[in-house]
Amino acid sequence: MAQKILLIEDDRQTAGYIVKGLGEEGMTVDHADNGRDGLFHATDGGYDAIILDRMLPGMDGMAVLGALRAGGIHTPVLMLSALGAVDDRVAGLTAGSDDYLAKPFAFAELLARLRLMLRRGGVGAQPTTSLACGDLDMDLLSRKVKRGARAIDLQPREFRLLEYLLRHKEQVVTRTMLLEGVWDYHFDPGTNVIDVHVSRLRRKIDDGEAVPLIHTVRGAGYRLGTEG
Repeated sequence: MAQKILLIEDDRQTAGYIVKGLGEEGMTVDHADNGRDGLFHATDGGYDAIILDRMLPGMDGMAVLGALRAGGIHTPVLMLSALGAVDDRVAGLTAGSDDYLAKPFAFAELLARLRLMLRRGGVGAQPTTSLACGDLDMDLLSRKVKRGARAIDLQPREFRLLEYLLRHKEQVVTRTMLLEGVWDYHFDPGTNVIDVHVSRLRRKIDDGEAVPLIHTVRGAGYRLGTEG
């Protein structure tokens, strides 16, 4: 049976992009272009997941989310927003969204996050606030990273790169996936920007450690995992 998704998004171009992409993945998508209609559909439709824009006419996304959770509706919610600062992400997660994706985004990342939410299921689900691989831990709210007892100081782009690798741990991620998911490029700029950042991140994560976590998969990309 096709998974049923509710998209609440007022921007016509963004909505069309998402509806087309999810339809091609075999999902059924209902679309509401304002908060009030979105809330009506969300409380009545039995959806597997909701993609909710934060800035909406009629009733903003945070109000829609608050009304859903106050009404005991635990459908997984992926919040979209042009507001990507730490405080905005924290506000969205603590208000009850299951994940938060800043605009502009790559469709591949939206799809990966949506599928992860669907696998986890929504009943009683808690927002993802931390990621881990082996003894490496990332706190998404405080933006702190530790390996064992050692604190690791990361630049914003390094943090985003590591977050992406952690969300795809034990999977090979290609250069294209990283360009879209971390740099928001939909083309290869023909530079070694990925190699430079991965090398810098690897030094911070793996130098001095008995077990390396960041692995180069020759001819394919990179993999974060506990096994070489």
